[in-house]
Amino acid sequence: MPGTLALSLLLAPALAASAPAGGGPAVAPLDAVIREWSVPAPGSRPHDPAVGPDGSLWYTAQRTNRIGRLDPASGQIREYPLPTPESGPHGLAADARGNVWYTASTAARIGRLDPRTGEVTEFPMPDRRARDPHTPAFDPSGILWFTVEQGNLVGRLDPATGKIELREVPTRDAEPYGLAIDGRGVPFFCEFGTNKIGRIDPRTFEIREFTLPAAGARPRRLAVARDGTIYYSDFARGYLGHLDPASGRVEEWECPGGRGARPYGIAVTPDGAVWLSESGVEPNTIVRFDPRTHRFARAAIPSGGGVVRNMAATADGRVYIACSGVDRVGVVEPRR
Repeated sequence: MPGTLALSLLLAPALAASAPAGGGPAVAPLDAVIREWSVPAPGSRPHDPAVGPDGSLWYTAQRTNRIGRLDPASGQIREYPLPTPESGPHGLAADARGNVWYTASTAARIGRLDPRTGEVTEFPMPDRRARDPHTPAFDPSGILWFTVEQGNLVGRLDPATGKIELREVPTRDAEPYGLAIDGRGVPFFCEFGTNKIGRIDPRTFEIREFTLPAAGARPRRLAVARDGTIYYSDFARGYLGHLDPASGRVEEWECPGGRGARPYGIAVTPDGAVWLSESGVEPNTIVRFDPRTHRFARAAIPSGGGVVRNMAATADGRVYIACSGVDRVGVVEPRR
C-alpha cells in the first residue's frame, strides 16, 4: 500500500582531505547531496536497489518478504508482498516493460512482479543445487542472467518461455556473486570465494575465468564502464580493481579507508565516474573515483549506512543505494 514517510534531506558530511589512519590514499571531500528515506517496516533489511524505467528506486525488503518502490520526487513508498513465505528477496532487475524481477535467495526461485497489478509469477530453479539465486541482470536481448552463490552456478532465464539454464563455474567453491552485463550483452561475474572474475559467452554459455594477480583478492561486486572494462570491489583487501578483459590487464587502487575498508556496492555513472561504498568504515562512506586522475573523493552516509550491499546508477548520473542495517534507501546526487 502507498506510504508517505518523512524525507531526510542531508548534505553529504565531508571527510577531511587527508590520508586516513587506515593507510589509504589522500582523498578529497565529496561534493554531493545524499537523501535517505526510511522504509515502512523496521528490520526490513533493504538489500539491493534497482532503477525502474520511470526512474523510480526499487529495493528488496529481504526480511519482510516484500519488494518496495520509492518515488524520489514525492518520497512516497509502496511495498508489494511476495507469495512464497520467507523467500529472501535479494537482487533486483527491471525489464523494459516495467516488470521487476527478483532472486528469492532462500526459496530457490526467481520472481517477476507486475507493478500495475501486484501479480507475482515465480520460476523455480530446475536443479536442487541452485538453492540460492543471487544477483540478476538483463542483457540487451531481454535474457535474464543470474548467479547462484553457494550452488556455484550461473544461469539464464528466458522470460518469453520461462526456461532456465544453468552452468557450473569451473573453479570449485567460487561463490559467484555480483554480476553485470557489458554493452555487447556479455555477462561478467565476481567469484567471491577466490581471486577470479568470470565471463560468460552468451551464445555458447562457456565460462572464461580471469585470475587476479593478488591471491588474497576477493571481488564481491562489479560494474561495467562504457569502454567495456570492469571495475570491481575487492572486499577482502580494501581495493578498487580494474580489469581489461581484452588484454587481461589488472590495475588496483587502495580505498580511502585503507585495508579494512571492505568496499562492497559499486556502480559506474554515465560520466565514467566509479562509485562505491566502504562497509568497513563507520559510518559507511560513499566514494567517487575519477578514472582519468585516479583520485578519490568521499563522504559519510548520514544514517551510517549499515552496509550498502549494492548500488544502481541512473541515466542522469545519480546513484541509488540501500542501507541494510538502518532500514533506509537513498539517492546520491553529485553537485555539478
